[in-house]
Amino acid sequence: MTTIRWTVSDGGVLVRREIGKLLRHPGELASELLLPAVLVLMFGYVFGSAISVPGGGDYREFLMPGLFAMVAMSGIATTATVVARDVGRGVMDRFRSMPMARSAVPVGHTAYSLVSGLVNFAGVTACALVVGWRPHNGLAATAAGFGLLFLFRYAVAWAGVLLGLAFRSEEAADHMVPFIFPMTMVANTFVPTDGMAPWLRVIADWNPVSAVSAACRTLWGNPGVPGEGAALPLRHPVEVSVLSSVVMIVVIAPIAVWMYQRAGRR
Repeated sequence: MTTIRWTVSDGGVLVRREIGKLLRHPGELASELLLPAVLVLMFGYVFGSAISVPGGGDYREFLMPGLFAMVAMSGIATTATVVARDVGRGVMDRFRSMPMARSAVPVGHTAYSLVSGLVNFAGVTACALVVGWRPHNGLAATAAGFGLLFLFRYAVAWAGVLLGLAFRSEEAADHMVPFIFPMTMVANTFVPTDGMAPWLRVIADWNPVSAVSAACRTLWGNPGVPGEGAALPLRHPVEVSVLSSVVMIVVIAPIAVWMYQRAGRR
């Protein structure tokens, strides 16, 4: 229990450090809030008129759960960049010289991903409400959908820590970002997978981002909920999303902590 309290306390210090950096750079904060508006405008109004939702329904209501899932997935890139920046600038070495819990640094970075995700989700929610999106299944189901999004973002943040420690430079981590974007595109985030080529549809249906998008549509009562003939992850999207997120945390978190500790012995 002492080790856990030590880790939480030291991790909280790192979270406050990252929040302070964000507040000192208002341009980054503004970009976090403006990006959702650009995405809603581009996909909801520019491309949306050419896309029909299976079973009918408003496309922007279909779109918004996918955008929320995309924002959750972006935690892997932002966390990797922040961790790689600290490694490249020698900040990690200074952390290791301090009397702090070894796991506090990875824990702090993943916890901060939830804070930045809160900013992102707030921006997306504001834009969604403006364009007419509404959850239709009550407060509990709405909260469950957002809880699932935060769980998924926390899970992919651990993957971001792992990648940041592996790249060890901000430039290398930045080059990874374009490869993350297709992971959110080859899914049911923006368009239904029914019209995709058979081989590509299999990839999209089993993409965790598709499960998260479908889970939010199911919980919020938005159009585009998969039918009985859909792939297994889309027939049980809530269960699959929770299970895949927990598995990622259980598998990746110990590896990330081990990599951080191992780097200190080089």
